Amino acid sequence: MTLLQNVSAMLTLASAIRSVLANPISQNPISSFDDEDDTPLPVVIWHGLGDTFSAEGLQSVGALVEKVNPGTFVYYVRLDESASNDRTATFYGNVTEQLAKVCDDLASHQILSTAPAVDAIGFSQGGQFLRGYVERCNYPPVRTLVTFGSQHNGIVDYKACSAADWLCKGAMALLHGNTWSSWVQSRLVPAQYFRDPNDLDNYLEHSNFLADINNERELKNKTYAKNIERLENFIMYMFENDTTVIPKETGWFEEVNGTEITPLRARPIYTEDWIGLKALDRKGGLKFKTVPGPHMQISDETLEEAFGEFFGPVKNSVSKDNQISDEL
Repeated sequence: MTLLQNVSAMLTLASAIRSVLANPISQNPISSFDDEDDTPLPVVIWHGLGDTFSAEGLQSVGALVEKVNPGTFVYYVRLDESASNDRTATFYGNVTEQLAKVCDDLASHQILSTAPAVDAIGFSQGGQFLRGYVERCNYPPVRTLVTFGSQHNGIVDYKACSAADWLCKGAMALLHGNTWSSWVQSRLVPAQYFRDPNDLDNYLEHSNFLADINNERELKNKTYAKNIERLENFIMYMFENDTTVIPKETGWFEEVNGTEITPLRARPIYTEDWIGLKALDRKGGLKFKTVPGPHMQISDETLEEAFGEFFGPVKNSVSKDNQISDEL
């Protein structure tokens, strides 16, 4: 075989591998794996803006996961092995590139890549990023996705920074007034999930991340909907007194325009099933929950209840209240 033929064969093989990894929807359903195995599925955790994978609070969440389901392997998403750089990456970076890195990291992880599936928790912006993971790669596949105070329908204003947080202040200064510039959309993380209902034209034209994973543009990515539909549960928690995420209802995909609030089930993203939420809802896998208090103030009781109901071995893969509804 000539050198040119060798190169051609290698490129063909690489292309085939990428195709399999990018479209894992043909994998067996999670419930088809050995339901007698009592080993808990691994849990992947993605932290929010201004946080880091090694933060004490995040590590305590992992400890609760292991307390509720002993033997659980917990993986903390990180964009850099340096905690300081990982925190910086929550403000600065191209989310599409960051997500591609996480997809590669999980697919090549010795434990995660060999598990039949994983469960996932996303805090604040980590929630929509994990949803993006499900839609775009999903290898290893996610069984249950839990999000707390996430910005699934975007934000209309930016986080207020503490007086001494110059990293945050610098990012917010760049964001205000420059949201739709290509420079900001490729470098400032919160700008990439900014969405103003009164400025949808700019959003649809320039959004680097959210408009794509919400399938809001004319050309729809069918894989996104198929991968969300494959989830067994998608649980969205909204904080009742959240003043950090504006509007707080974004955690439930609700559209807020002034005083008018349109619930998810009345929006085209659901009725036309752009990303698979309606199909997931029909089989009882879409759940809306509230948490009392401000943003990211979560009791251990709330976390333990979620981990006990939705995480654990494969045999726990279907929540007992999942029932197909003919009304949706």
